Amino acid sequence: MSELVLRDVTLRDGLQLTGKPLPTDRKVALVRTLLAAGIPELEIGSMARGDLVPPMADTLDVVAALTPAELARCWIWIATPRHAERAVAAGARNLQYCFSVSDAHNKANIGRLMQDSLAAMPAAVEIVRAAGGRIQLTLATAFTCPFDGPVDPDRVRAIVDDPRTEGSDDVVLADTLGQAAPGEVERLFASVAPLAGERRLVFHGHDTWGMGVANSLAAEQGGARMVDGALGGLGGCPFAPGASGNTATEDLLFATRPAYLTPEVFGTLVTAGEELLTELGEESRSKAAQGARSKAAAFGWVIAG
Repeated sequence: MSELVLRDVTLRDGLQLTGKPLPTDRKVALVRTLLAAGIPELEIGSMARGDLVPPMADTLDVVAALTPAELARCWIWIATPRHAERAVAAGARNLQYCFSVSDAHNKANIGRLMQDSLAAMPAAVEIVRAAGGRIQLTLATAFTCPFDGPVDPDRVRAIVDDPRTEGSDDVVLADTLGQAAPGEVERLFASVAPLAGERRLVFHGHDTWGMGVANSLAAEQGGARMVDGALGGLGGCPFAPGASGNTATEDLLFATRPAYLTPEVFGTLVTAGEELLTELGEESRSKAAQGARSKAAAFGWVIAG
């Protein structure tokens, strides 16, 4: 049984590239479906500007519709202290403070240099701490940048070791483009682990080159305790040319088999993903979801009917 925890990011990273908006009540219903299935943690929205990332425009409405108990298992993406203020005021308590390791992508994604984002992080930490919440240091383009190419691992390690990031509860390393290979993922996590101290390590992977599950398992070998996935492999970064969908939640769950995952729960999640993708006009990239619809009826994980 794997100790690796899955966080489902369908409602943030999964939705941000879709051309068709998902109504707020539909998002809330999906949050509750995922939580009821046993998914421990979810990413449910972003404080990015609604005019730049329209699918995230109703994030605070989603937050307002959820209970404190539900929000205790949910994360919101932020990039500035002002984002933290607004999210906390709305009731969010778990915030991902994100910036890119590469300056070029940070300029495209957030509109500032990496050092500017780093310098502002202590203010965001203070806001979240005052509200009794949790905050993650989330490093996009930890492996490659769509504009500058390979990212120097020393640059990643320097940020994790910087005193201005010490207030974070977790350290998230993101393979934003899905170009990393398992060996380099394991090596980076193993080298970051001593610098992270008591902070939990998290891997956010994309499946562009088919390495999503392999990279997630390699991250675990390097010290990660949580990985991100989205239903059907939905998603990608609108400011990262070449990025494709997230590693599929269904694939990660089938690979790791957490205690809450029974064939019945797996079937519920596969069906939820299929319904969502149909609604959005997107195709599933999940091999496990495809397998669940196969005709190998003697295998207990195949969905009957």
